[in-house]
Amino acid sequence: QLQAFGGGLVQAGGSLKLSCTASGSDFNNLAIGWFRQAPGKEHEGVSCIRSSDGRQYYSDSMKGRFTVSIDNTKNTVYLQMNNLKPEDTAVYYCAADWSCPSFLQSPPVPGSWGQGTQVTVSS
Repeated sequence: QLQAFGGGLVQAGGSLKLSCTASGSDFNNLAIGWFRQAPGKEHEGVSCIRSSDGRQYYSDSMKGRFTVSIDNTKNTVYLQMNNLKPEDTAVYYCAADWSCPSFLQSPPVPGSWGQGTQVTVSS
């Protein structure tokens, strides 16, 4: 199971750094991705990183603002979010997959991998 944490309330233009930790195991060379669900909207992929080599993937709307990174020694994936916008308000989740492109195109059902963390961006 993966646990996301680090969310909070921030003003537009601000930054937050989320963390995703695997409990009881390492990432086993899987891809670890972030996805989110905003109120009244479909969930969408945000970013993904391959634990084997650190290759990063982003959804188009997050490129340049979000940075995903990994620390395999801590079994933790991070999502640095800069220049946050009110439309980034959502519950953010992390999950594992075999492939980053497929993860971003079709992320899992929210809650299926663990609790998310709420990010609220005020205008």
